[in-house]
Amino acid sequence: MTGKPLLLEDIADARAYERERESFRTAIIELKKKRRVHVGPVVTLVFENRDTLRFQIQEMARAERLLSDQAIQTELDTYNPLVPGPGELSASLFIELTNRAEMEHWLLRLVGIENSVRLEITPHNRPGGPEVVPCLVDEAHAANLTRAHTTAAVHFVQFSFTPAQVDDFRSGEVAVAIGHPEYLERTVLGPATRDSLAEDLLG
Repeated sequence: MTGKPLLLEDIADARAYERERESFRTAIIELKKKRRVHVGPVVTLVFENRDTLRFQIQEMARAERLLSDQAIQTELDTYNPLVPGPGELSASLFIELTNRAEMEHWLLRLVGIENSVRLEITPHNRPGGPEVVPCLVDEAHAANLTRAHTTAAVHFVQFSFTPAQVDDFRSGEVAVAIGHPEYLERTVLGPATRDSLAEDLLG
């Protein structure tokens, strides 16, 4: 299940977008500050929603001068599966590398990292360990990004929650953890990030 898809009429044409771009870009930058999570030294997750994905499409159309409905629809078809529905989260996973040596070191070692991400929810006032929500990866999409011996620097992951997990997410401690053999890292979400993501879960 995905959220309400973006339609052609949601994407402004070039002139209209230029009029709104500065204010829209500023709003998205502020939104992404709350939805960007660094996990260890080189991995960052940016949790997407309908607004951040619309911004990506608008910027792609602007940079690539995509003017036809067909060209825009191709971008919509690419990004709409990432729009989260109620009880879902979607994220872009970036392996952030700055030089060739880092690329040769990390991209060879992190094959399969897109299958190693999980959310850990620890409810307040309840004994026991955290509730684990594993990531979901579209296998066809992943196959286009990862080869047998190297991985891509960008992946897309999704998470699906039960109603009880949504309730616990809103009130408990939430962490993003990566359990890859070459990359064992964990980051607890701050309150602002958790609250922003809870809005996605509630739809």
